[in-house]
Amino acid sequence: MEANFDPSELHPLGEYDFEKNFNQLAAREWIEENWQKTFLFSSIYLIVIFGIQHFMKGQRPFNLRLPLTLWSFSLTLFSFVAACRVWKLMAFLLLTKGFKQSVCSQSFYVHPVSKLWMYLFTLSKLVELGDTLFIVLRKKKLTFIHWYHHIYTMILAWCGYKDMAVGMGWNAAVNLSVHTIMYCYYTLTALGLRVPNSFAMTITTSQIVQIMGFITMNVFLCFWKDDKLCPFKWPTFLISCGLYTTLLALFVNFFMKTYLGNTRKSKGN
Repeated sequence: MEANFDPSELHPLGEYDFEKNFNQLAAREWIEENWQKTFLFSSIYLIVIFGIQHFMKGQRPFNLRLPLTLWSFSLTLFSFVAACRVWKLMAFLLLTKGFKQSVCSQSFYVHPVSKLWMYLFTLSKLVELGDTLFIVLRKKKLTFIHWYHHIYTMILAWCGYKDMAVGMGWNAAVNLSVHTIMYCYYTLTALGLRVPNSFAMTITTSQIVQIMGFITMNVFLCFWKDDKLCPFKWPTFLISCGLYTTLLALFVNFFMKTYLGNTRKSKGN
């Protein structure tokens, strides 16, 4: 266990046997040995999606309504359950230790109620690359922001888990919550249901707020980096700063073009 771990944080929170029995030491060892393969996964991912996109130019789009519905619903269910379990520990830390400790604590990686879900959250960033297959096979528009954020978040998640990076508890709790709403939206649209445009706008807004929150958290970590109770590693920190600042710019640009641009056009007409 790391230097800042407080055994009192292992307060029982109604964890299940399968959560208690999960071997987080073996999981972390596996990630430490394999995290660099995220660069290989990223390369294969780019070759596959752009290769399929090129091939599909002369083909009719596939009708993947059922597979897409099942895919999106599965990720909705996973995100919801994982979010609930991670938030359970987060709520305990906020109420008993305060905000700073909720950011700096590494107990998310070892506590029975969250350790399994933190590992699955890390692996889910690899699984989520599958989202792009549905885009290219259905001949939908593939944007830079889509594949860029999929690759970068996977690398950051695996690197963060390897280092037991502080702040990742908040990252997982918030991101899983946003993904619950996002994949629920994808599930509804895959079913052919008409969802108000305001729903999609709300999701994009929540993603921007999420990124701004993570940037703010990194600012706090700069002030806390000399605190022994808040382990700080520059490589992971710099990767996260690079991701969040670029994503903020990309998502704000996407929001303005997609929603505000359409509003201006409608008013002009």
